[in-house]
Amino acid sequence: MNESELRSLVVLLDDDDPEVFSHIEERLLSLGTQVIPFLEEEWGELKDMVHQQRLENIIHKLQYNALFEEFLVWYNSKEQDLLEGVYLITKYRFPEYNKQNLINTIEKLRLDVWLEMNYELSPYEKVRIINYILYQVHGFKGNVDNYHDPSNSFINQVLESKKGNPILLATVYILVAQKLNIPVFGVNLPQHFVLAYMEEFGKSNVEMKFNEIEEWLNQSGKILFYINAFNGGAIFTKSNLEQFLQQIHIEAKQDFLVPCSNLDIVKRILRNLASSYEKLNKTAKQKEILKILYALGEPPLADFHDFGSELE
Repeated sequence: MNESELRSLVVLLDDDDPEVFSHIEERLLSLGTQVIPFLEEEWGELKDMVHQQRLENIIHKLQYNALFEEFLVWYNSKEQDLLEGVYLITKYRFPEYNKQNLINTIEKLRLDVWLEMNYELSPYEKVRIINYILYQVHGFKGNVDNYHDPSNSFINQVLESKKGNPILLATVYILVAQKLNIPVFGVNLPQHFVLAYMEEFGKSNVEMKFNEIEEWLNQSGKILFYINAFNGGAIFTKSNLEQFLQQIHIEAKQDFLVPCSNLDIVKRILRNLASSYEKLNKTAKQKEILKILYALGEPPLADFHDFGSELE
């Protein structure tokens, strides 16, 4: 389709007849993301706000449909890479965000830790160095003032503001630690998200895929201690964790005490985001996030409390 034909379709979006509008919208959506640059140019030329809004909604639908397919590809991949997963979440709100910016920022944090790191140190000493770089040098901290803000679910904004919710701060911690072959993994605790430092052995367990961790744990794996990324990287024990669960009247199931998968982490971030939009009465956005969640294997009408969320 040439530009003249595309421009004609954009003009017809202003039609008051719902059937005409629906047909034109369907036609534009069928063309895929390749027409987005042209539509964005046309949007800037429109004078009528209603006309602009209609075109803006179509651009968003094109971007969302493409993102939905990317999530399916990620879900069906063997690795389910964590950085790729949180990058895709970021693209929901920032479709043009460059993944290389995310990679570069995590690499900068990794380098800062590496310059201070001595691999002969004990696990506790290694964590103290990571904590020093992340929380004192770079100033990361929990976003207690705007705990329910959707920005806490987008890693680019967390990396920029240095503030986030428990799972996003934990995700930054994981990405930095694992790039240093330090075996830190997420723990899908109800109403909070923490980290586990695994026992180190021969081939670094960081080199293992997340889907191998459960088998390794069942055989000989051992958790040395837990880390609270939301509270400056504070270290605590299994008994502390069990006491926390007892205080919130939740049974200390094994799943709440051991590392979770990258898929679990991405799904929990999405649940937090859906809950944030719900609190802001942004129903359309909430439904779009829930649709992605369901595509990633989340049960329909999932209860946020049952499946883990920071947003209580």
